[in-house]
Amino acid sequence: MVCFPNAKINLGLTIIEKRTDGYHNLESLFYPISLCDVLEVVENPKAAEKKDSKQVICFESTGIPISGDPLSNLCVKAYELLSKDYPMPPVKIHLHKIIPVGAGLGGGSSDAACFIKLLNDKFELGLSWGEQHHYAKQVGSDCSFFISNKPAFAKGRGDELEPANVQLSGYRLVLIYPGIFISTAEAYSKVKPKKRDKELDTVIDGLKPENWKGLVTNDFEDSVFDLHPLLSGIKKNLYAKGAVYASMSGSGSSVYGLFTEKVDLKKEYKDYFVWQEDLV
Repeated sequence: MVCFPNAKINLGLTIIEKRTDGYHNLESLFYPISLCDVLEVVENPKAAEKKDSKQVICFESTGIPISGDPLSNLCVKAYELLSKDYPMPPVKIHLHKIIPVGAGLGGGSSDAACFIKLLNDKFELGLSWGEQHHYAKQVGSDCSFFISNKPAFAKGRGDELEPANVQLSGYRLVLIYPGIFISTAEAYSKVKPKKRDKELDTVIDGLKPENWKGLVTNDFEDSVFDLHPLLSGIKKNLYAKGAVYASMSGSGSSVYGLFTEKVDLKKEYKDYFVWQEDLV
């Protein structure tokens, strides 16, 4: 069985405060885009029937290399979490990675959330929508967003979600990833939490993207742009090319622009990963 975990972009991101558990409270608007990985799960009857996950899970990936121990992948974590409550046979997981890693696009979280849905369908676990959210929250802070996979205001660690009546239909998205990996932990260590006078949902309410510049901001940009001026240059160039709004997504390092007219920047950024789509 195969699924296609998609990426998201952040429309604004405010770091409110550091929590006692080491995480941060934030405000953001998560918006799904069609850039996606490919994820497959099949039963693995040859695997030994043992409780040790290294024996019952075979994980392999192709496409963009994923660093670290394969068995630390969030998809494996999702399987281990579900298998505590629902008996499942040994499986083979194949992830073809297309969403850039360390780009602020939520690719790993999306993989895990979609894998929960995939396991639920394949093995007929009978998980409700709420139960899938429950497990996704335990895997990662923003994983639960990809269960619903609809525009949502995110608060708390990114796991408190409220539907967002924000539609970007008719806008052209141009997303550029220059290959700079930014550790989420490092990005958070350099940002200074601060509360805003208005919450993000209040700021965006009724405003078109043409009016977002200077109001809908990403708190990570100051520190990340200082370390990587190239990213600031990409954002400025997107505005110069006619973007009505441009921003870094998440903790970086992808930068995107929203355009009202057709534009193609693949030739200009031929050495970088460029994703372009007409949002619907």
